[in-house]
Amino acid sequence: MLTVNRTRPAGPAGRITRVETLMLGTSWRDFGYVRVHTDEGLSGIGEITHPYRVGEVCALTEALARRHLIGADPFDIEELWLRVYQGDFLRGGDMGGIALSGLDQAMYDLMGKALGVPAYRLTGGACRDTVRVYANGWYTGEREPETFAAKAKETVAKGFTALKFDPFGPGLHELERAELRRSIDLVAAVREAVGPDVDLFIEGHARFAMPTAARLVRELEPFDIGWFEEPMPWTHIERYAELRQRAAFPISGGEHFHNRYEYKQLFATNAVDIIQPDLSMAGGFTEVRKLAAIADTHGMLVAPHNSNSPLCTTVSVHATLGIPNLKILETFDGLLEPYVFDALKGTLPIVDGRIGLPTAPGIGVELVDEVFEEHPPSHRFWNMFADGWEKRNRT
Repeated sequence: MLTVNRTRPAGPAGRITRVETLMLGTSWRDFGYVRVHTDEGLSGIGEITHPYRVGEVCALTEALARRHLIGADPFDIEELWLRVYQGDFLRGGDMGGIALSGLDQAMYDLMGKALGVPAYRLTGGACRDTVRVYANGWYTGEREPETFAAKAKETVAKGFTALKFDPFGPGLHELERAELRRSIDLVAAVREAVGPDVDLFIEGHARFAMPTAARLVRELEPFDIGWFEEPMPWTHIERYAELRQRAAFPISGGEHFHNRYEYKQLFATNAVDIIQPDLSMAGGFTEVRKLAAIADTHGMLVAPHNSNSPLCTTVSVHATLGIPNLKILETFDGLLEPYVFDALKGTLPIVDGRIGLPTAPGIGVELVDEVFEEHPPSHRFWNMFADGWEKRNRT
């Protein structure tokens, strides 16, 4: 199983002949992509963005493909997933999870194109007509209640009915009393600005020790939030169930885990109410469907993490259309320069806070090489534990 099988007849997509990677620089972060070619003249793409190690993930993706995918049939998706995951023996982790996720996406793109159907037809079909999304990244700027309130109003005016933000500045482990009050004042200002009918999700970025996290679930209760996301480090996942017992709202998390094996302790301890796998980190279509099914057995909902490019947004729509226990999908698309959409021809638009059914074969997106050439990677870095990180200024 862990070597390429050339004895079985190939499916309609043919066999994989070549794999390449591309990087696109933006003012926020570098995006990474993989493109897989077959001998039938087809190509499929996937997103392999890492927040800080895009070049390294691109190199790993190409190496994994050379070792495990050349000559393979894209339709043998379970075998290919296992081959890429286990074939290098020292497996998993963030870079391996992202590389595998992007390659898995590319396989579904190839299958959909070969069959002439959208990828979601191959991942459970649709159990809804649209996917509701929430906006993130809208609050760049000064960390002041008036600024956050004004930007929240602007975002809701664009049609979004749900917003997420991190009000905690560079907080880590604890918050000084003044910083705690400032953080809660930001939440209060946003809630007052958008009114009671907009969902607010609070991002913790895995910052706090248990005493501070417990204090925050009390402080946040008056604002009717939809969830508190990763209030504690994922390395302390065994404490999450205790925090859930104290909270009057859901606790969410899971973006740091890259497959069902890494999710194992989260499920075993009933750590969260809502899991947040990322289609470009947690194993692609193949694995996220399994994670959603396991979550369903625990009475948990699914709200995929998506801090990547509009390609990941489109991929996530294909995947989530067929997830019965879906809650909502994240998007940063409003934060990006127009040329990003030029580089990713065919991404799905957001209309009134929702994304509709895809119609094009496969994922429906093509990479425009000329735009990539005009915007090479910047290799910049911003530290969300540094003062002023919410401005997203790079160094």
